[in-house]
Amino acid sequence: MTACAILGSGNIGTDLMYKVLRSGELDLRALIGIDPDSEGLDRARKLGVAVSSQGLQWLIDNADQVDLLFDATSAGVHRSHAPTYERLGIVAIDLTPAKIGPPVVPGVNLRDHVHAPNVNLITCGGQATTPVVAAVSRVARVPYAEIVSTVASDSAGPGTRANIDEFTRTTSACLEEVGGAGIGKAIMILNPSDPPIMMRNTVYCGLKAGFDSVQITESIMKTVEEVRAYVPGYRLKGRPLFEEGPFATPGGIVDTRVVVLLEVSGAADFLPEYAGNLDIMTAAAVRVGEAIGAAREGRKS
Repeated sequence: MTACAILGSGNIGTDLMYKVLRSGELDLRALIGIDPDSEGLDRARKLGVAVSSQGLQWLIDNADQVDLLFDATSAGVHRSHAPTYERLGIVAIDLTPAKIGPPVVPGVNLRDHVHAPNVNLITCGGQATTPVVAAVSRVARVPYAEIVSTVASDSAGPGTRANIDEFTRTTSACLEEVGGAGIGKAIMILNPSDPPIMMRNTVYCGLKAGFDSVQITESIMKTVEEVRAYVPGYRLKGRPLFEEGPFATPGGIVDTRVVVLLEVSGAADFLPEYAGNLDIMTAAAVRVGEAIGAAREGRKS
């Protein structure tokens, strides 16, 4: 098993703790925060997980106990801490949009960067929509892709709100770098409705003439099932819709666009079911952590 720790005892770090504890391949050594009275640390204590409110200092003092770190802090904190992780020889899985290391989306490029010292999980919108863009670009040229992620305002904590600028930049770049789009654009909407809505994502992929709609649809459907293997609440809200153009996009004129509607509900480990935007990040983190651990031990995951 791979010895790991979680830095950040807020919503994401606490939810991640429950998923790591269920994994048969990860050995959670500690949940680390900076607030000794945080709910996350209290829950960890009750579960018998070692805790610390010393933040980065705990990791420095106990580096020999940890091979893998899940960073569930913020983009700014991760940028500041990343050189220390590397110096300590601890592989970092970054759940913030800091984008220090290569972007990883388990449904697309899970094993491409298992030996990197730092990998980035992009954003919730990136995890939800990049697999669909990649599914389309595998069988057709996508000059332009645009995604709109709508999440419940109640599921957007201080870290999410502080990182909205990074969200748009990092997600847009991921649609290009991992998704295969010529130009990518990302929009995030916080919906204050009561009761809170599930995470919803709309994906638009521009297409040139000559594509095969059946092949595109099959590729999307297959990819959705692959993502559902590690995020059970990930689902299509209907079959892909092909809209006839032409449409003017930043990637040029496209003849048609395929529109895909997605919804993500959470497993309700710690966060409520509607917080699929956070759940998809923690589920992806565990999947990536297991793959990195397996690669370190020379086995398949």
